[in-house]
Amino acid sequence: MFDRWYAGPLREKLKRPFVHLMFGARQTGKSTLLNSLLPPEALRIDLSNPEERSRHLSQPGEFIKLCRALPSDKRGQFVFVDEVQSVPAIFDAVQHLYDSDKERWRFVLCGSSARKLRRTGANLLPGRSFMHRLYPLTLAEHPATSPRIPYAVSPLDLPWRDGDAPPRPFPAWDLQTRLAYGSLPGIVAAEEKDRPELLRAFSIVHLEEEIRREALVKDWGAFLRFLQFAAAESGQILNYAAISQETGISQPTVKAYYQLLEDMFVGFRVPVYTKSPRKNLLSTPKFFFFDLGVRHAAAGLTPSPEVVKVNPGAFFEQWVGIELWKRLQYLGDGRLHYQRTRDGAEVDFIIERGDTLTPIEVKATEHPDLRDARHLLSFIKLHPKQVERGYIICWCREPMEIHEKVMALPWFCL
Repeated sequence: MFDRWYAGPLREKLKRPFVHLMFGARQTGKSTLLNSLLPPEALRIDLSNPEERSRHLSQPGEFIKLCRALPSDKRGQFVFVDEVQSVPAIFDAVQHLYDSDKERWRFVLCGSSARKLRRTGANLLPGRSFMHRLYPLTLAEHPATSPRIPYAVSPLDLPWRDGDAPPRPFPAWDLQTRLAYGSLPGIVAAEEKDRPELLRAFSIVHLEEEIRREALVKDWGAFLRFLQFAAAESGQILNYAAISQETGISQPTVKAYYQLLEDMFVGFRVPVYTKSPRKNLLSTPKFFFFDLGVRHAAAGLTPSPEVVKVNPGAFFEQWVGIELWKRLQYLGDGRLHYQRTRDGAEVDFIIERGDTLTPIEVKATEHPDLRDARHLLSFIKLHPKQVERGYIICWCREPMEIHEKVMALPWFCL
């Protein structure tokens, strides 16, 4: 098994006597990670199994009976429920058991969709639970083929708990390969010839299974049309009207479908940074698919390096945005923004952490210069007390100081 960045923090948190909820998209490695950390004797209930799911849906008291059958003289016995959103009543059963004895059981509930839970008003155990999220691989887990430069300073570092690198990292990839296939653990570990079909299966089979099982969409054909257009527009400013016109789907339904992608953890929004003295800013967020390989497959393309060659700059910008977003989610503090004026001046990404801002431009060039920093310098001029340095993430081979306030950084040093 390869090492995951979140394994260390999760291992420590699982020692705490609370209910643990882990959410994330399908195929991000949630079950694999949890099974590697939980003891062999843990009670495991897999609700992705139709027979198991039907049993717990038809017999609501079955879960409590299974838990109470565990030895009563042992403390902190783990109970792991996978795809828990399939049977929302289990949350009430967990609360009942936890409130009756906070030390006897250690519940770990894992899910890949928040839609059904919110729709049914499921009890997410406030005051009793720790919330965890798992994402596709970060650069820290899935290194570049180029070695990191020791003196390079990342705008958003994601340090390992123990040492500078994991002993068992995922295979190293170059930039073009990760832009082509994304960073889902199973895809990274698979042979290259199998990756396109695996990604197509994720985009169609897994999403259809999830959506049909939970009755989330009435018109599957309409959703597939939406999915293809939404994937093609990933990384762009949201335009409900344009997608509605292209697909023949009403704007309210388009908005609901975007929310569904977020609820299934396969997409996220990057809002505009609004705390600015500029008055002519756009206010609409951008929407990103959580993984480039999934994005290509959902857009109806065959993921491959050839796809990347069509628009490498746009895919590179999306990769940087996805990487920054994943790190912010794991670090648990800060937000990712962008900023664009109505006349087209744009800062690709802005990291907001406390009172500090870090503006970032993404450039598909090996030779960045001062012209590439002009929007960064304009932003820094407007926020001199909040910005220490801006960054250009690009294809250069080593860090370069473009301006006393702007550093160009190789992508593999992000």
